[in-house]
Amino acid sequence: MSSVPVSAYLALALILFCIGLYGALTKKNTVIVLISIELMLNAVNINLVTFSKYGAVPSITGQVFALFSIAVAAAEVAVGLAILISLYRNRRSVNIDEMNQLKN
Repeated sequence: MSSVPVSAYLALALILFCIGLYGALTKKNTVIVLISIELMLNAVNINLVTFSKYGAVPSITGQVFALFSIAVAAAEVAVGLAILISLYRNRRSVNIDEMNQLKN
């Protein structure tokens, strides 16, 4: 059984992060922006686990940080979707360009 090189994990994380960054900066749909932020957080998690396993001193700390990151991401999604549902009820749109004011 061959081992996957560190560069493959880092390349995957780089691709995921770039796709997420592109989506977060260019898309107008709020749901797509939230999904893009999740992609970027997953890229960070891949890096944390990779360096935890293949780092100079392999330990479990990177995996623990990845678990904390997953918990923060779940909370971010819950709060983001709650805000999004509230905005949709008031404005009938999920377009970011239309969310520039708090009042009507």
